[in-house]
Amino acid sequence: MAESLRIRNIHFITLVLLCIGFPAHSNRIRLDEHQPLSKIDVYKATVALRNNAYIKASPLVLGLNGEDTDWVTIKFLHPEPSADDWIAVFSPAKFNSSPCPGSNKKVQTPLICSSPIKFNYANYSNPNYARTGKASLVFELINQRADFSFALFSGGLSNPKLIAVSNPLSFKNPKAPLFPRLAHGKLWNEMTVTWTSGYNISEAIPFVEWGLEGETQTRSPAGTLTFSRKSMCGAPARTVGWRDPGFFHTSFLQNLWPNTVYTYRLGHRLFSGSYIWSKSYSFKSSPHPGEESLQRVIIFGDMGKGQRDGSNEYSNYQPGALNTTDQLIKDLDNIDIVFHIGDLSYANGYLSQWDQFTAQVEPIASRVPYMVASGNHERDWPNTGSFYANMDSGGECGVPTETMFYFPAENRAKFWYKTDYGLFRFCIVDSEHDWREGSEQYRFIEHCLASADRRRQPWLIFAAHRVLGYSSNDWYALEGSYEEPMGRESLQKLWQKYRVDIAFYGHVHNYERTCPIYQNQCVNEEKSHYSGTMNGTIHVVAGGAGSHLSAFTKEIPKWSLYRDYDFGFVKLTAFDRHSLLFEYKKSSDGKVYDSFTISRDYRDVLACVPDSCERTTMAA
Repeated sequence: MAESLRIRNIHFITLVLLCIGFPAHSNRIRLDEHQPLSKIDVYKATVALRNNAYIKASPLVLGLNGEDTDWVTIKFLHPEPSADDWIAVFSPAKFNSSPCPGSNKKVQTPLICSSPIKFNYANYSNPNYARTGKASLVFELINQRADFSFALFSGGLSNPKLIAVSNPLSFKNPKAPLFPRLAHGKLWNEMTVTWTSGYNISEAIPFVEWGLEGETQTRSPAGTLTFSRKSMCGAPARTVGWRDPGFFHTSFLQNLWPNTVYTYRLGHRLFSGSYIWSKSYSFKSSPHPGEESLQRVIIFGDMGKGQRDGSNEYSNYQPGALNTTDQLIKDLDNIDIVFHIGDLSYANGYLSQWDQFTAQVEPIASRVPYMVASGNHERDWPNTGSFYANMDSGGECGVPTETMFYFPAENRAKFWYKTDYGLFRFCIVDSEHDWREGSEQYRFIEHCLASADRRRQPWLIFAAHRVLGYSSNDWYALEGSYEEPMGRESLQKLWQKYRVDIAFYGHVHNYERTCPIYQNQCVNEEKSHYSGTMNGTIHVVAGGAGSHLSAFTKEIPKWSLYRDYDFGFVKLTAFDRHSLLFEYKKSSDGKVYDSFTISRDYRDVLACVPDSCERTTMAA
């Protein structure tokens, strides 16, 4: 077993993506490290079916009671087994019968033109497989609008040889409405519900049935969007990673009463007159801006997804994702809104992974608003208008994120927006577009900060994916900046002028908190309790929600008050307009490892701090 595990690890470390042919580039993080599905050399696959080999899957029908997730048992036999045999899950089930798209580079025939949606090694739970050739595995599948099949391969990931293909299986209703995602609308008393289904508007009319808990329900229509292979900007999203994404429906639930529980369910009215329903959900509406009620906010970045069945595609890259997800689900009764500030799924051009991510966060996103920001793994691709000309999105260039998630931006391709929650004003910035002075986004940032009514919204929060403020991450230190290049040069005067309380970032996969700081100098000597005027902004890196961790510098800058090389997330609790609690919790146990409080009056928000006040006059 130890030897087979060693061989498996060698494959994961040494194999490189040959089929896509990306040019070399000098990004800090290479694309092939992010998406283990990319390590499968799909175009080199050959068909070598064996009559005396088999693979069988059961049960044949999944989700008999309406479940959107189910478990499948795979039994297989290979007469000439080896330690690098592996099992792939394909969807649709008929994966090797159609010709490759014209954009694919044809290496040989017959070809397999689509990546599996997940895989595992044949010996994962059977240490004697290499000797007996007979074993079994279990896979967790989610409803992804198509049937499934399983394939047994030899030759490892770099030279796959198809040995046997299983029988197909499917969910009872592959097109069912699934994975609702709540988000704030553009008004404080508006909630949006976005979900995924297999129903186009030519087949059914989408809507949401909703209302006050226990009272008569109403129905609101939903708009429908999707995207095609041609919407993708490059490989693998346009080639082996492409999978039909289904349809995305968004309904706007308006004129909500503040702090009130509503129930809802997703519906599709077929043209035959029958209805397709989801299960029932509930949410609590937002408080009125300025309302003094208990308000609890979760903020993190860079979570990704994990696999509860042990399949391999993310086991080495997002090791903390499931722990973070599970801690949030466990504490969901004490959470009002979530901000995931970039690097959501790390699909990186393998579109099937977006379904798996929305399934993972569904218990959270169906109950509380799940607000998202754009990161490099959602947006970046050369010559597409992103500020960074790298390939981190795997050819997605922002399209899946902008289509699958609602956010209250004026332009979905410009991923910046403001949203209010009770005593909070949030200014969400798109670090993958130019934020510097003179840019369109810079004007938005200043307007978002300046328009906050600090009497009603005393807690002013800035958030972006990349670190536009301060981080003692090792690669920033090597660049000599302790920030994203050009990060804070234009923005710090805005943070100071409008007295931003806390600025949050992801991108760096760890946790770090600074002192209240301005122009590289701590402007407040307190560390755990801030009373009165803070004089500067506290900067927090909260990018350790799941993806592999990032190292710190050995030398600790004076402005760095707390650093943690572990997985975790941040929770803000506003008790009223005068008191705020900040907590950093680890994903492993949900306990608090760093915290501080802010106590102040309205006059403290108005007080002049360095470079913050307008000119005054001595005139009477």
